[in-house]
Amino acid sequence: MQALQFSRTGDLAALQLVELPDPVPAAGEVLIQVKAAGLNPSDVKNVLGRFPYTTLPRVPGRDFAGVVVQGPAELVGREVWGTGKEPGFFRDGSHASLLTLPATGVALKPQSLSFAQAASLGVPYTTAWDALQRSQVGEGTRVLVIGAGAVGLAALNLAQVRGAQVLVAVRRAEQAEALRRQGFQALVLQAPEALGEQVQAVFAGGAEVIFDTTGFWLPAAVAGLAQFGRIAIIAAPLDGQVQLPALALYRKGGSVVGVNSLLYDSAACARMLEQVGRYFDEGRLPLPQGVVQAPLSEGLARYAEVNSGACDKVVLVP
Repeated sequence: MQALQFSRTGDLAALQLVELPDPVPAAGEVLIQVKAAGLNPSDVKNVLGRFPYTTLPRVPGRDFAGVVVQGPAELVGREVWGTGKEPGFFRDGSHASLLTLPATGVALKPQSLSFAQAASLGVPYTTAWDALQRSQVGEGTRVLVIGAGAVGLAALNLAQVRGAQVLVAVRRAEQAEALRRQGFQALVLQAPEALGEQVQAVFAGGAEVIFDTTGFWLPAAVAGLAQFGRIAIIAAPLDGQVQLPALALYRKGGSVVGVNSLLYDSAACARMLEQVGRYFDEGRLPLPQGVVQAPLSEGLARYAEVNSGACDKVVLVP
């Protein structure tokens, strides 16, 4: 089979297009013909060596959509999608023609999504699902999402499905205007010390949940937090350090929720995606737009593109 593979880390040039033997599924596993595979920032960081537990050589790639060609009879021929902590890190991933996973680690692909659309959603939607679930977002919850990348947009859409009151904060005025056209309340981020006042102007008493998808607004977010509020984070500065105003946080009874999609195996992610998929097929979630498809042979160039921040909706097609 054709695959992208790296045998060392630290440089994207380590990624090569290679021919590998077709994988053989073990008992209780499925063999998937990959129709499309999402390219996430975590895949790029994996090749760059940010995940020391990755075993080498390794085929990267977490998200996928495809067709089961071997496995339990009830799954053979079915269109499936998925993600998880194993592919790309502890076993070969989805940036290949074929992929093996436990049969419990795949969900049936929503009929409303193309293979490319489904492959672009795994990490963003499972991450957003986990953040909202563990931050107790429900009907009427006042939610601020900082950043509108793939995870931020997934969180906005899922929060609306849950009946939350949703506000999004972005850096650029044109981003805010585009989000308003999609029906969201949006504000433009100013100086960090102004964030609390900006949030309070929309949500009297502050936001009950703040989801910082950028890694840079945790200290500033405390001022915009409601009593007993929760701040969910998925990223941090490169050195991992922030100056947290602990006094202001505990005076509000606030808490910080760390959200890490790599805590969930493919089976746990499949259960999340089953519900997300129902929402898509029921028309409660908007279909993804602007997904960029590229052949596997352009893998190195596309990895560099995602690393530069030029695009966050890239799907590789074997």
